[in-house]
Amino acid sequence: MDRSVAAKISFEDADDHVTFFKDKSPIERLNYACDIINSIFNSDPLQKVDRTIISTRKHADKSL
Repeated sequence: MDRSVAAKISFEDADDHVTFFKDKSPIERLNYACDIINSIFNSDPLQKVDRTIISTRKHADKSL
């Protein structure tokens, strides 16, 4: 484990994300949001979306 990236910080300071994003531009905030979403779903921004997982229909079957 690389201990140089870990830091000792209080929970209050770690939870204070408002002051970090306060001085950022809207584009920078969107870039951070994209990075967070990509890390959650373990994806790459250049990777195509797998559309075989989800299927939708225009009108629901009303015979049920």
